[in-house]
Amino acid sequence: MTSHLVVITVYDGVELLDVAGPLEVFSTADRLLGEGAPGYEIVVAGPEAGLVRCAGGASIAADVSWTELRREIGTLIVPGGLVLDTTGPRVLRAEPLIEWLTALADHDVRRITSVCVGAHILAAAGLLDGRRATTHWAAAERLATDHPEVTVAPDSIFVRDGHIWTSAGVTAGMDLALALVAEDHDAELARRVARWLVMYMRRPGGQSQFSELLAHPSASDAGIARLQAWIPDHLTEDLSNEALARRAGLSVRHFSRLFRRQVGVTPADYVETIRVEAAARHLLHTGGGLRTIANTVGLGSVETLHRVFRQRFGVTPTDYRERFTTPRTAPED
Repeated sequence: MTSHLVVITVYDGVELLDVAGPLEVFSTADRLLGEGAPGYEIVVAGPEAGLVRCAGGASIAADVSWTELRREIGTLIVPGGLVLDTTGPRVLRAEPLIEWLTALADHDVRRITSVCVGAHILAAAGLLDGRRATTHWAAAERLATDHPEVTVAPDSIFVRDGHIWTSAGVTAGMDLALALVAEDHDAELARRVARWLVMYMRRPGGQSQFSELLAHPSASDAGIARLQAWIPDHLTEDLSNEALARRAGLSVRHFSRLFRRQVGVTPADYVETIRVEAAARHLLHTGGGLRTIANTVGLGSVETLHRVFRQRFGVTPTDYRERFTTPRTAPED
């Protein structure tokens, strides 16, 4: 049987891991299948054959140019490119790639995928019109704003809509590639690949567990700003609307309206966010049990700690700790 052709597109400024991650998953699957099996043929294609400069300064060699591709493509992978500076992330558009993608006929490729902000390139080529898609959490709002015809799922690790798959930031491209291996062959091969690469077969939770918690602005009102500075050091105290309003010297109604106008969220939501941030730091940097952490940050109970972590991160506190730290021996009291 003919091998499945995987084409990974590259261009100046592409993120190297967006390319290398899926490439490693498919190449590992091919090696595990063994000789004679209908495995994967992987081709790196650029604007022309030769070296392409990646975002981090390293170079990768394109085997061929996009226009030289003659055989039907099994899987086309479009990685992303990001410029990071003091103003935040900026997505590279890669205009020649967009033009080539726009001209692709349906019979030229079985499925099209993107990694990270590669979804923005697919959207610019019109391939995501009327579809659901995801991208890196930091660029999800930009994708929705620039392409209102796309339904953006900002917390998904990857999204499939018909023959088009999109994935979240960077390493999520490997999660997507594993799902594609499972579709092409079976879940057992995907599990073997995941085991070999020491990665999750199915990652728990969504993107929010990996992104920073929402950064609320500092209030311009001096009284509210002082409260924002005071709250993190007094998490075990009464931080109800009534107690905070008294500290601010305002009626509860006026305080609630002023706080939301200044900070963008309700006082209760703000307090919960600060407590969850503190709990996350304790999980990562201490060996404390869950009951101890819940009490230390003012959440009161393990049940509440679980609830807020599932709501905000889509994972349990234990999953969060295990994902981002080396294993600990602390009891989960």
